[in-house]
Amino acid sequence: MNEGFLPISKQDMEERGIRQLDFVYVCGDAYVDHPSFGHAIISRVLESHGYSVGIISQPDWKDDASITILGEPRLGFLVSAGNMDSMVNHYSVSKKRRETDSYTPGGEMGKRPDYATVVYCNLIRRTYRTTPIIIGGIEASLRRLAHYDYWSNKVKRSILLDSGADLISYGMGERSIVEIADALNSGIDIKDITFIDGTVFKTKERDIIYDAIELPSYDEIKEDKREFAKSFYIQYQNTDAFVAKRLYEPYERVYVVQNPPSKPLSQEEMDTVYALPYMRTYHPSYEGLGGIPAIKEVKFSLISNRGCYGGCNFCALTFHQGRIIQTRSHESIIDEAKKITEDPEFKGYIHDVGGPTANFRAPACSKQMTKGACPNRQCLFPTPCKNLEVDHRDYVELLRKMRELPKVKKVFVRSGIRFDYLIYDKDQTFLRELCEHHVSGQLKVAPEHISNAVLEKLGKPSVEVYNRFVDAYYRMNKKIGKEQYLVPYLMSSHPGSTLKEAIELAEYLRDHNLSPEQVQDFYPTPSTISTCMYYTGLDPRTMQPVYVATNPHEKAMQRALIQYKNPKNYELVKEALQKAGREDLIGYDKKCLIRPRQSTKTFQKATAAKPKVKPKNMKKKTIRNVHKKK
Repeated sequence: MNEGFLPISKQDMEERGIRQLDFVYVCGDAYVDHPSFGHAIISRVLESHGYSVGIISQPDWKDDASITILGEPRLGFLVSAGNMDSMVNHYSVSKKRRETDSYTPGGEMGKRPDYATVVYCNLIRRTYRTTPIIIGGIEASLRRLAHYDYWSNKVKRSILLDSGADLISYGMGERSIVEIADALNSGIDIKDITFIDGTVFKTKERDIIYDAIELPSYDEIKEDKREFAKSFYIQYQNTDAFVAKRLYEPYERVYVVQNPPSKPLSQEEMDTVYALPYMRTYHPSYEGLGGIPAIKEVKFSLISNRGCYGGCNFCALTFHQGRIIQTRSHESIIDEAKKITEDPEFKGYIHDVGGPTANFRAPACSKQMTKGACPNRQCLFPTPCKNLEVDHRDYVELLRKMRELPKVKKVFVRSGIRFDYLIYDKDQTFLRELCEHHVSGQLKVAPEHISNAVLEKLGKPSVEVYNRFVDAYYRMNKKIGKEQYLVPYLMSSHPGSTLKEAIELAEYLRDHNLSPEQVQDFYPTPSTISTCMYYTGLDPRTMQPVYVATNPHEKAMQRALIQYKNPKNYELVKEALQKAGREDLIGYDKKCLIRPRQSTKTFQKATAAKPKVKPKNMKKKTIRNVHKKK
């Protein structure tokens, strides 16, 4: 018996005296009982409300019997693809199959199917035709209405229809899953559970849909990209729990109805969720298979908040966690930190204290917790809202408490730091303490690009704001006597980026002596403004045309320009410069990105005339992937 873990077999059930489970949770990830894994949180929340839950992890979707190992649940099946969309988990942006899966024992790839939520639900339906199925997790949450699917290059229906599930619990799910469980437990038929916030249901009866906005039909958005963009932006404007309206999407014979999001958790509720009796590691049955690689990233990290009002257009957090910041108390985080320090593998280093954005520890303004986030105004973009409250004092106090804990040598901050929010703080205490105590040589930040034309499409602050941060960071490090660097994350081929903007970025890298070792191509994933731009060629906020690089060769050129110093990229960089009419950047001047290559005969003649003697004491120059101050 694996005391403390939830049942994964009939034997586990028998040892706990359970004849029939209330819920069976089917998941595309391996079973990891840690609060960084959605299946662990939802299962433990249900357990805390008196419901029994068993886990079927990574069932063999080619074998119907794999879904029956725990028997039929009394109330229903819960299904999730895992912590990632299964297609992102499986494929790179170039649609090449990834080699490893961090959420599978030993990192083995291929233990879950493509479109896992749909496949698992169909697997269940073949055996249990009437048992309720509730789907959730990032894959179901972001595909809850009709969406563009990059991997098939099609507009797909709501995942509720393709999966055959009865209900979607979207967003973070702690509130809605308990309400669903209570409704089922009281005898309400799953088809009548149409009233819970944070859920999506389907119905053939138009009369039961009230106080709702009608979206363009699936047939309309499938045929007309303008209609798709209009529909998407209506959805985007209705993601806030306080102001969102009910939405419904017509299909040929059915309506898919999205109820407003669940209300944010209070601090007390957040504390309760993270205080549940997690085992904080993977199930011991995986030990002989090499364990679960993903645990290494989170085992000694702490989640202090959720939600993000940063508003990056390529990020789906607005749709999944919402824009209102929810935080845990200092006491809750410190209690968890103390548990971490008792782990035999703990070496004194807490790897992170953060969340989607580490330095967001309160709502953007006081009105958000009663009136919600503004549907037509971003808090930070294009400039900070006049109501934005910039204050790092609570986070500074929390980090100070963490540093004082026994057995703790160092507390890192590795979650995304919102550098514009930081620079808007006139009090530099947080910047000083960040540099002094919470960075080890390099701080990773995400400007993503430096062309203001592209930054506007990214929903990121202007390059002038980033440059202010760079200057402030290096001034602070000089002041405290440390030599530390910035490592910028950069993105190529985002909508709005032509070769002109890609060259502008390359020139910036040249001027600041930057040589990025890794570059991320824009990856169109469901339910982001950027993906809508990519598919439609329109900015849904304005309905104005947007340039989109979709040709693989052009995308390769844009990516190569960011790494123009790499000899392997020479021909692509040369072609890009010639196509853009920027041959002035091919030459021997300091401003040039690449030098002309000599013809074979000229090269041979030149080398033959010179003795091949290697100068003494020649040292190889090392170029670091850091943003050094000029």
